[in-house]
Amino acid sequence: MTRTAIIGAGPCGLALLHAFEKARADGADVGEVVCFEKQSDWGGLWNYTWRTGLDEHGDPVHGSMYRYLWSNGPKECLEFADYTFDEHFGTPIPSFPPREVLYDYIVGRAKKSNVREAIRFETPVRAVSFDPDTQMFSVTTESFPERVLRTESFDYVVVATGHFSMPNVPEYPGFESFPGRILHAHDFRDAAEFAGKDLLLMGSSYSAEDIALQTLKYGARSVTIAYRTAPMGFGWPDGITEVPALQRVDGRTATFADGSTRDVDAIILCTGYLHHFPFLDPDLRLVTANTLYPPGLYKGVVWAANPKLLYLGMQDQYYTFNMFDAQAFYARDVILGRAQLPDAATMAADIEHWLTRLDGLNGCMDEIDFQTDYVRDLMALTDYPSFDLDLVRRHFIAWEHDKQESITGYRDKSFSSPCTGTVAPAPRVPWWQEMDDSLAKFLQK
Repeated sequence: MTRTAIIGAGPCGLALLHAFEKARADGADVGEVVCFEKQSDWGGLWNYTWRTGLDEHGDPVHGSMYRYLWSNGPKECLEFADYTFDEHFGTPIPSFPPREVLYDYIVGRAKKSNVREAIRFETPVRAVSFDPDTQMFSVTTESFPERVLRTESFDYVVVATGHFSMPNVPEYPGFESFPGRILHAHDFRDAAEFAGKDLLLMGSSYSAEDIALQTLKYGARSVTIAYRTAPMGFGWPDGITEVPALQRVDGRTATFADGSTRDVDAIILCTGYLHHFPFLDPDLRLVTANTLYPPGLYKGVVWAANPKLLYLGMQDQYYTFNMFDAQAFYARDVILGRAQLPDAATMAADIEHWLTRLDGLNGCMDEIDFQTDYVRDLMALTDYPSFDLDLVRRHFIAWEHDKQESITGYRDKSFSSPCTGTVAPAPRVPWWQEMDDSLAKFLQK
């Protein structure tokens, strides 16, 4: 009997469990599938916790989710092809839901697929090694609260832990004597904490963009965003400004590359995350920066150096849930022998093809096209249900233009489903004015 270990029960791990259940329902022998999840519940990053630093067992907190997070892309661009928003909620909902709504949607499909019984919660993976003689993996886990170590053998291992949990933390002169709080976005939880404060945010990507807006929306006095290469350049509301790279901090005074200064009360490092897999033997670890196509992964999924090891969701992302689904269905078919892998040279050539194209990209529109083609390539290899991928591409392009038009108003736009054609209603309250992010308020008629 084939045994498959899945590490992580977030959107990627749940997508693979769902894919296996679809195959099982069609009469396939999928063997034994075990999913190990270090948290006490499913959902991965969407499983919100107030905790930062260490969890209740002394492990690093996995989640980077914060209280007032709303989707920063249209929900129509991430919709499950085989479990639509219309099916889950029974009524059309606006295009930009808060985190509680998206969490409800993610776990709704997992409940329908009845995959929970395959998950061992509060069971972090401590070590994974591969024996070339037996062609088997040894997976050592620790179960809480008993703290019992257990080692088992598996034919396949799928790493579905994500890559937004290990913060990249830079050092700058003066940090050691800064009298306020310095934290990474990983530890940011409640924007209201910074009401009345002057903030410095480091970074120029989605975290900096969204945390700047969230903190100002919930009462920050001012937000200064320091960028290293180029400003985001949005039409920021009064109270948010962008400045060149931070040079040093003297007391509360931050000095930037253009010579300007700001006095700040807190510093939030929106400086990205590291791919971090300390539980894997070194020869099994994916080593990559945040990129649309990590090297070494055939079809962005199969570890070419050892095709019995697979990774899900390791790309930088425009597409999310539906891309994870496409990857999961392909990973399942590799494990079940439905998808035959080519020889090592052919896999290497395919990886090089994508990496060469990646090197030639110029800007977000090229990146959207690149990832659209990647998802299209994956979907052609499996029986994952089709959806209007070209419409999703157009939605992403419209979304980019909407953000340039109004960084505080783009979440008020409506998009159509690539699966059902349903056009989302406008939100009852504009996002910039809506202070209640609860599921009940969002679904209120």
